[in-house]
Amino acid sequence: MIDFGSEEEENRGAPQWMATFADLMSLLLAFFVLLLSFSKMDLERYKTIAGSMKMAFGVQQEMQVEDIPKGTSIIAREFSPGQARPTPIRQLQQQTADTSRPDLQVGNPDAPPLTAEEAEKARELLEKQLAALERETAADAERLRELFEEEIREGQIEIETNGRFITIRIRENASFPSGSATLTEGFLPVMGKLRTALADIPGEIAIEGHTDNVPISSSTFPSNWALSAGRAVSVTHELLREPGLEDRRMRVVGYGEIHPLADNDTDEGRASNRRVEIVVRQPLVEGEEAP
Repeated sequence: MIDFGSEEEENRGAPQWMATFADLMSLLLAFFVLLLSFSKMDLERYKTIAGSMKMAFGVQQEMQVEDIPKGTSIIAREFSPGQARPTPIRQLQQQTADTSRPDLQVGNPDAPPLTAEEAEKARELLEKQLAALERETAADAERLRELFEEEIREGQIEIETNGRFITIRIRENASFPSGSATLTEGFLPVMGKLRTALADIPGEIAIEGHTDNVPISSSTFPSNWALSAGRAVSVTHELLREPGLEDRRMRVVGYGEIHPLADNDTDEGRASNRRVEIVVRQPLVEGEEAP
């Protein structure tokens, strides 16, 4: 039994039982320190908690913008809150902090400006590269002309080039009945040859339907827009009917009567305007998407 002592003894200092209590607390503290030193951290749980904290304390402010964001890169599709660092990627950057100015500067703004001689050499180099690419496009078009020599002679199709564009023009007289979007049986072999040829030519493929200005109104096609789009879809379906072409390269457009080739005042002009064009758009830089 612990004797707590008299009131006079208490006034002289701490009671004797405090020494036992202090020893007990010290032992408990040492015990928990040892337990903590022997414990292991759950890394997966720590990463989960850290990730949640990172998301919770991210960018909190939202701003309403009316203009198109003027980013520092034509390649990046999203903005990052990280610190910007120079990269070897070609960039488009504004020359001023004034966001109302539309002028952009190509390249690294910290780099010294090109001299007149260097700029002229760069321009000549770009012109040579573009000319070489256009020669490749012309060679692809020439192979198509050799392959479809008979169809071109009979007036079924036409093949033209413009820069990095190849246009294969399908005439209505051999491909579609009047007012219909169903390909004729006799033109299906030509579509098979086109499918094989286009598989070997790089670039995005746009199937564009066109009509003359004579109004059409039927249960199937209420307007020239519907007829032009229907014919473009029919050509696309036939090109994709068998393996060879990737559907991700294809794009279907119906222009109706808004892009005539000839005057609609004559029968010959209206016949020229009724057509489906297969436009192959090849990229201006190797490895990039077509324009």
